[in-house]
Amino acid sequence: MAEQVEFARMNGLGNKILVIDMRGRADKVTPEAAVALNADAATQFDQIMAIHDPKIAGTDAFIDILNCDGSKAQACGNGTRCVVQALSSETGRKVFTFQTVAGILNAREHEDGTISVDMGKPAFAWDKIPLSEEFYDTSRIELQIGPIDAPILHSPSAMAIGNPHAIFWVDRDPMDFDLERFGPLLENHPIFPEKANITLAQVTSETSLRTRTWERGAGLTLACGSAACAAGVSAARTGRTGRTVTIDVASAPTRQPLVIEWREDDHVVMTGPAEWEWSGKVDPVSGEFSRDDDVGQGSHQGAQVH
Repeated sequence: MAEQVEFARMNGLGNKILVIDMRGRADKVTPEAAVALNADAATQFDQIMAIHDPKIAGTDAFIDILNCDGSKAQACGNGTRCVVQALSSETGRKVFTFQTVAGILNAREHEDGTISVDMGKPAFAWDKIPLSEEFYDTSRIELQIGPIDAPILHSPSAMAIGNPHAIFWVDRDPMDFDLERFGPLLENHPIFPEKANITLAQVTSETSLRTRTWERGAGLTLACGSAACAAGVSAARTGRTGRTVTIDVASAPTRQPLVIEWREDDHVVMTGPAEWEWSGKVDPVSGEFSRDDDVGQGSHQGAQVH
């Protein structure tokens, strides 16, 4: 068994996040550990945000991101806010720069406790998303679910912001659709060679959207930050809204919104909350863990409950 490290169970608008402190170590959280942690109800998660020592000058940490099936994710906006809150509580600092496989992220905690993350620039070119077929205009691609003459979902906007995204525009509440059934089919559609996050988006005003997301590698999720960014950008790109929108995440347990700003320099800034739930220690190889409030009650491993 590897030496255990500190971790925290957190959430961003209900997006379940495990922040694991891997600083000072050369190894990584294994896919096997991720699967074991997700199998336990206490640590079931959408993403693991593993904090590593910085790899390049000018950054505070390298963030390795894992989905609950053990696969890698390029970006997680809600998880990044959780990392900021954790490091801010530890250091008292408010401004951070992180490196991820998708690039550099700058983030800031505000006085009201909300956190802004600069998610970088979106990609619209079909081979950068990527798509398996060439589309000149990816703001509306040919893809549908349901009968040809009366599809249930059709013509999504496609783009990448760290991860590949498809935004399907709907004219009623996204909670009314059976996304649990359609999500896996669309995530794994051949048009998405690296799979995709699938979001249903309803325009509720000139400055607001309501969304629900099936997340690549995680499934039906309470919230997805990069999907909210993709929805906000795609709404502006298709003329449905302006470049700053409020996102009401339909499945989130709280009604606190995300604010998405697609700035004139093309960067996308997401602002929203993060919440600490509890802390503990975890073996990054096996996934065996203990809670700080479990003293004398043993530890957890995989799906076992002690």
